[in-house]
Amino acid sequence: MTDPVIDPARLARLADVAVNVGLNLQPGQDLVLTAPAEALPLVRAVAASAYRAGAGVVTPLLSDDEVARARFRNAHDDSFDRAADWLYKGMANAFDQGAARMAIAGADPMALAAEDPDKVARANKANSMASKPALERVSTFTINWSIAAFPTVGWARQVFPDLPEDQAVAKLADAIFAASRVDGDDPVAAWAAHNAALKTRSSWLNEERFDALHFTGPGTDLMVGLAEGHEWHGGASTAQNGVVCNPNIPTEEVFTTPHAQRVDGTVRATKPLAHNGNLIEEIEMRFEGGRAVEARSSSGERVLQQMLDSDEGARRLGEVALVPYSSPISQTGMLFYNTLFDENAACHIAMGQCYSKCFLDGANLTAEQIEAQGGNSSMIHVDWMIGGPETDIDGVRADGSRVPVFRKGEWAK
Repeated sequence: MTDPVIDPARLARLADVAVNVGLNLQPGQDLVLTAPAEALPLVRAVAASAYRAGAGVVTPLLSDDEVARARFRNAHDDSFDRAADWLYKGMANAFDQGAARMAIAGADPMALAAEDPDKVARANKANSMASKPALERVSTFTINWSIAAFPTVGWARQVFPDLPEDQAVAKLADAIFAASRVDGDDPVAAWAAHNAALKTRSSWLNEERFDALHFTGPGTDLMVGLAEGHEWHGGASTAQNGVVCNPNIPTEEVFTTPHAQRVDGTVRATKPLAHNGNLIEEIEMRFEGGRAVEARSSSGERVLQQMLDSDEGARRLGEVALVPYSSPISQTGMLFYNTLFDENAACHIAMGQCYSKCFLDGANLTAEQIEAQGGNSSMIHVDWMIGGPETDIDGVRADGSRVPVFRKGEWAK
């Protein structure tokens, strides 16, 4: 195909939003940046914006789908139980020295669909274990970090399979720019207003101090207990280093930590989940005492079971998030095949690791204290969507009384 036409002015605005709103990069702060190689136009725009903001050193680390596929087609078997732990140790060291973290999403979500799923699962497990030192600085919000997206050809081909590649990339770019709120005259002001609206929602939930949330809808009757001392967040948050940042560009959610031992009932997915190069459709799970004791799907079930068997915490919840059906991403009617976008189209839950920042005084809690309050620990964190236009949610107080939170997929107040 010819080079896709992506408006450079809009790309520059996205880079500025990613640096100044997403990261809120501080003068003199280094930046560790990961991205698909195809996303170089945005990588370069982010680097330019970061240096204008006073960055120390911007270090890009690029991945490539063809290199990834070469491993699965040519490597010896023991390769799939190894990972570049030295790289993640270096990243963790950079974060400990004060560096910020940005990830640019955009890899082909089905890049490994034709590869051996057992090898993919082994490689992902090895990578999850090796990356723990770096990811702990993210999950504990030690540093300011953010994720933005770039419309690669492989990704666009999945979202718009019936369009020529140029048109598919251009259309995906339009969707990314709109969802990232960079199309207006003043994107920074647009993000300030959006953050204020999300803050209003999270503040109300924090005032209510619900003991649990009860989700009901087609195929769903799920009681999600909330962790002791949980705290709701949404939009801009303050990292432990004192920097206020927006971890996700875009974002439409308010979220908190469920109690890992207090989730019961059944739940059905409302959107497919793209995971490990496979599309997992029509997920259904049953929880008892916080643990997913039954799980099935109409496609990708082998991958689903491998994900749930990653470790002891993989069958328990680490996040519950509320997103109205009227969210701009939902209203596109698109399946993005990318969690950064799809999770912001619907209420969702996440299997695996919780966020310590979703606890009152979370920065000062030990791992043991977080566990005692109901926080889950795992090497994975996988979001899947459970909300839609027929979703009702009640907030359940400790005395059993109820308050409507969502009705027919929308905020009840």
